[in-house]
Amino acid sequence: MTKLWAKGYQLNQIVEDFMTGDDPLLDLRIARYDCIASIAHAKMLSSIGILSAVECEQLVTTLGEILELVDNGQFTIENSQEDIHTAIENYLVNALGDIGKKIHTARSRNDQVLTALRLYSKHELRTIMAKLIATMEVLHDFAVKYQNIPYVGRTHYQKAMPSSMGLWMGALLESLLDDATLVIDSYKLIDQSPLGSAASYGVSLPIDRQLCSDLLGFAKMQNNVLYANNSRGKFESVIIHGLSQIMLDLSKLATDVILFSAPEMAYLNLPQEFCPGSSLMPNKKNPDPFELIRAKSATVMANLWQVMEISRALPSGYNRDLQETKRPLFDSLDIVGQTLEVVAIIMAQVSANQEKCLAGFTPEVFATDYALQLAVQGVPFRDAYGQVAANLQNSGLNDPLQNILAKTHLGATGNLGLDSIKNRIEELKQFKF
Repeated sequence: MTKLWAKGYQLNQIVEDFMTGDDPLLDLRIARYDCIASIAHAKMLSSIGILSAVECEQLVTTLGEILELVDNGQFTIENSQEDIHTAIENYLVNALGDIGKKIHTARSRNDQVLTALRLYSKHELRTIMAKLIATMEVLHDFAVKYQNIPYVGRTHYQKAMPSSMGLWMGALLESLLDDATLVIDSYKLIDQSPLGSAASYGVSLPIDRQLCSDLLGFAKMQNNVLYANNSRGKFESVIIHGLSQIMLDLSKLATDVILFSAPEMAYLNLPQEFCPGSSLMPNKKNPDPFELIRAKSATVMANLWQVMEISRALPSGYNRDLQETKRPLFDSLDIVGQTLEVVAIIMAQVSANQEKCLAGFTPEVFATDYALQLAVQGVPFRDAYGQVAANLQNSGLNDPLQNILAKTHLGATGNLGLDSIKNRIEELKQFKF
């Protein structure tokens, strides 16, 4: 197998293995997109006379063969090939001889991987958005179904004021909607073609970068060839940041579900098919999926930090350090996609226990509302606060449902705006990726 940089000498095998790492395995993820980008590049080379029409057709046809192998899981990358770009070019040369050797004209592996990663990330973000929308629809159904079940809201994890299942889930939904905006923003940012930037400094041929961008379906072309290479790592971190916000929210959901389903509260019922037991204690039914969601959220945060730290002190131009940003990107996309699926599956089966929720109420939970009631009657609020604080067990208020429904200002328990949330979810479905 010929290396694309081969100049007649061999690398030390131990050092070569170290540098190659797991790239042959990781690069299979972007194999499809490297082929697609190569097809666009071949058509561009034909348009400027570097390839004849016949040569271009042969390259496009053979790249189509590789695409079919990739899609069927039959294309492999040997460690000696280092990466997907070498594997594809070797295949082309073996099949087409000198014609295959022409495909690399006016490009570098640097802008190849940039382009393949952009195309791959666009596809994955579309998938993430679809899963996020599906999960939000499940959570919205929960919010509507149980919106008027009161439970004791907490601050500092101490009893605070009356809340509701609708308020709790509505808060999560609105946060996830903001996360969806971050996903869309990251998609818009990366939707620009870097192809033609070569090894950071362009080439001395009249290549048509705009044609490549159009053929690949990018919204625009990334203009400055040096910035195209400098943006690697930066763009990955932007994507992972949006993903990390989703995981932050799902981690909070996980902790709430763990607490709310504990026997001491039992506000929520978790079906047993989602809860493994203990190998020692026969009585256990554990919320393991939610504990793993919390842990995996930490992994995505670490991936974000890793990519930012790798990129932070690099000089302008391509640096091999950037090879290490692929793994955390792929890992983050995998984690978030799988977590959204798990949350949707479980939360579709979780139910709220109204009796247990109401059982948590004690007189002091209504203290703030009683103080506000006295203030309306003319007692200065600070005096009302003192009066209630001195006699918390006699607030005179004891109907949780009446309490939550009476709070009708925007966003409160009696005016949740769940219809508005549903409309925003529907609007997300109309976004054209």
